[in-house]
Amino acid sequence: MLCIKTKIGPSAIEGIGLFADEFIPVGTIIWRFTPGFDLKFTAEDIQKFPDRVQLYMKKYMWLSKKSGKYCMASDDAKYFNHSSAPNTLSAYYDDEDEVVTKAIMDIHPGDELTDDYASFEMDFKEGEFGILS
Repeated sequence: MLCIKTKIGPSAIEGIGLFADEFIPVGTIIWRFTPGFDLKFTAEDIQKFPDRVQLYMKKYMWLSKKSGKYCMASDDAKYFNHSSAPNTLSAYYDDEDEVVTKAIMDIHPGDELTDDYASFEMDFKEGEFGILS
């Protein structure tokens, strides 16, 4: 669940992006997986949905390095775009159910929030976005 004020809008990186709507100091928790709100699925679970739902899920889910399950943010965090030089970092911590995203530099209102998908996604390959490609 997002922990800071954001907005979505057109991205110069890809389609829709997630943008800061307040000043975010370095070290601030931006997003954390929140059980009961954010979702986890097995590959078998995903295959039970209609094709059009699977396509949506494949676009916005990631394969967790911690649980080995496919995870999906239930809020606008799904619009984080990938960058090899991001302003946030998602990492796994022993006391957290899944990933937590923190600012790794000061982020100003209007800045697009970016993350390196390789930091949290088990099957990420540069240039390929979405799961089960």
